[in-house]
Parts: sequence; structure tokens; C-alpha cells
Amino acid sequence: MSAAVTQSPQTTVNSRRCPRFPLSIPADVTILRSGGPLSIPGRTVTLGEWGLGVVLAGEVHPGDTVDLDFNLPDFGGRLQLQAVVKYQALLKCGLEFQSLTPQQQKLIEHWTRTKSVTNPNPASPVGESQSALATARTVTAKAGQRQRRRAGVRRAVNVILTVLLVFGGLYWWHWHRTWDELESRIPAVKPLLQQAPTYVPAAAMQGLLIHRVEPIYPEGARKAKIKGAVALNVAIGTDGNVIDVRPISGPDELTSAAVDAVKWWRFKPYVINGEPIAVKTTLAVDFRGN
Repeated sequence: MSAAVTQSPQTTVNSRRCPRFPLSIPADVTILRSGGPLSIPGRTVTLGEWGLGVVLAGEVHPGDTVDLDFNLPDFGGRLQLQAVVKYQALLKCGLEFQSLTPQQQKLIEHWTRTKSVTNPNPASPVGESQSALATARTVTAKAGQRQRRRAGVRRAVNVILTVLLVFGGLYWWHWHRTWDELESRIPAVKPLLQQAPTYVPAAAMQGLLIHRVEPIYPEGARKAKIKGAVALNVAIGTDGNVIDVRPISGPDELTSAAVDAVKWWRFKPYVINGEPIAVKTTLAVDFRGN
């Protein structure tokens, strides 16, 4: 009975088809689940021809299919392959390679044979457990450091935003108060009463005309022998400039030419009691055919 008990650990040690050798390098593991792929950082512990021991910063389950991505040291080869989780203990997992290409198989075999010459004693389960525990602590510590750094950055950002909000509020309050003080110092301006333009007869305004632009006789109207006078309602500002022209009567073919010409007429300001005022008058533009 005691012999069977002492040989049981030996059976566990020799249960692998191929020995594994220590290997500590970063490895990216992507779990392929129904909810979508999930990437977990990790670090290798051992490597053999058919499997890999790895410590992950996340949880996996036996039977999970994963994608592996790591650089094989001393050979300059990057391996991207699939594996199945065979067992999981704490953060350490045993992965069995699936569907290796001939090139990948030769690269791994060459690496393990080289290691078997330089290190004839493959990694034992006890050594793996100790290395796995140390690697797990390293991975966990790094993950904790990253979380603490992120929390520190978030706190710093929140403090900066709070300071900016307080400063912005104080600046707005000061600006609003200063503006109110400036407005209180401005004397109130009484609105100017707008007087309706005074109507002035055409003869009086003709005497104040200082600049006249003759209308351009439309060629079509000339050929059609259209002629006559176009009567216009004209609004004149206090400075003597024409501010509005509206036709009253006359041939439609001549109206546009008459309006365009009168817009450029200039008058002396019409003055009442020493003050220039805006006026309205009626003017006529005569078109005479040749």
C-alpha cells in the first residue's frame, strides 16, 4: 500500500507525452467564447512540443479554446496558434496546442531539443508551481499598479475639471458684474421721435435738384416707338439723397429705366425752421422718341 502511495506522484510527473522547459516571456491569450473574443495578458512558465504553461491575469476554464501570440526567444520566431485549456489552478493554466503547422511544429521541436541539451532536467511540477506562483504575483502586482495609476489619473482629471469649473464660474460672475456696472453708468438715451416725411410739390424739389442722371432709353422701347412720361413717388432723406423710388404711372417698358435714373439724383436738403427734414414728392421722367 505504501509503495502505491509513493509511486503516485511519479505517475503524475510522467503523464506528459513530452517534457516542458522553463520559459518566461509575455504572451497574449484571446479566449474564443460565444459572447465574443476576450484578450487576457499573461506570461509563460514552461514550453514543450505539445503544450504551454502560462499564468494569466484573468480566469479561464478547462475546455476553453484560445488563441496564443508570443515570440519564441533565441530563434526570432513569432508564434500565432490555437490551444485548448487542459487544466487551471489559481492563475496558472495548462494549454495543449491544436492544429500546429509543420513550420510551427519544427520551430518548437528545435527549441525544446536545444533546451534539452543545455538543460537536461525538464521543469518538474514543483518547480512549475513555484514559478507559476512567482509569475502570478508579478502579473497581479503589475495589474494592480496599472489600476492604481489609472485611478490616480482619474482623480487628477476630476480635480482639474473641478478647478476649471470653479474658475470659470468666478470669471463669469466677475464679468457679469463688471458689465452691469458699465451699463449703469451709461446715461439713458431718449428715443428720437420719427417724423413722417413731409410732402413737397415737384416744382419746389426741382429747384433743389443739384445732380441729375438722364435715363437710358431702352432699345426695345425705342424700336417699338414707345414714348411718354413715367410718374414716380420719390422719398428723399435729410441729406438730399434719394432713398426710395416707386412708379405710379407710365409705359411699363420705360418704368425700370426711369427708376434706375432717379435713384442717382441728388437734392439740396429741404429745410424747415433751420432743420433739414425728409420729404416725399412726385417726379416725372419724360421719354421722347426720335
